[in-house]
Amino acid sequence: MAITTAASRLGTSTFAETAPVELRPSATAEDVEIVIRAVYRQLLGNDYIMASERLTSAESLLKNRSISVRDFVLSVAKSDLYKQKFLYNNFQTRTIELNYKHLLGRAPYDEAEVIYHLDLYQNEGFDADIDSYVNSLEYQENFGENIVPYYRGFNTQRSQKTVGFNRMFRLYRGYANSDRAQLEGSKAHLIRELAQNRTNTIVAPSGGSDGWSYRPSSDSAPNTCLGGAFVGFGQDGKVFRIEVTGLRQTGVRRSSTTFIVPYEQLSNRMQQILKQGGKIASITTA
Repeated sequence: MAITTAASRLGTSTFAETAPVELRPSATAEDVEIVIRAVYRQLLGNDYIMASERLTSAESLLKNRSISVRDFVLSVAKSDLYKQKFLYNNFQTRTIELNYKHLLGRAPYDEAEVIYHLDLYQNEGFDADIDSYVNSLEYQENFGENIVPYYRGFNTQRSQKTVGFNRMFRLYRGYANSDRAQLEGSKAHLIRELAQNRTNTIVAPSGGSDGWSYRPSSDSAPNTCLGGAFVGFGQDGKVFRIEVTGLRQTGVRRSSTTFIVPYEQLSNRMQQILKQGGKIASITTA
């Protein structure tokens, strides 16, 4: 069952209203094609795949029922195609986040899960790490042999931790979004929350929450006050970092903006932001 009635505003209604894709014994050739496309979409993070990149040998085995959907999932996850998209150009912790998302349909629950897979990858290699997801009891209980993995993190179910719901929104940025096109890039998205063992705030994808979204603009302004550039400026020397979303500037609504503001100007700046239609996502000490 859906964990929230706000699925439409959070951009998850597609998953709440769609049944999992399963390869049944009576499946037609068209049904098998639907399964194959669903596996590619799930495991490749909605990224575009060319006809020349398709795993034709594995597809043929699935069409002939020589392998199960789970075996086909393993083939895709271990393929050079998957590695080129999500292993070679990503930080290893980011790859682990995506493995959880693609293969188990959820975000990592804690830092211990990430460390386990880091050790496994270092000691036994990438293929052994992939096996640990797909051959796990968790995978078998949720997907079995013939259900295509799907995003479980948006639903309530046995053995699903509620913290996973919040964290899925750091990994999921909309039904039409690709995992290789997210604003936060190839770095791990959850590493800070996992290291501090805290739950992040839910931030809806661009397609939900009235069309606005916010991601920390870590590259647009520093977290500290420019190496002391504000020292002596203002009466008490305090400086704050304001993260803003949806701000209208020259007729364009920007998704994320950052301001470094002395304490004396904080109130005026907040009023200006609200007048320009912006939403203040956070105020922290700079």
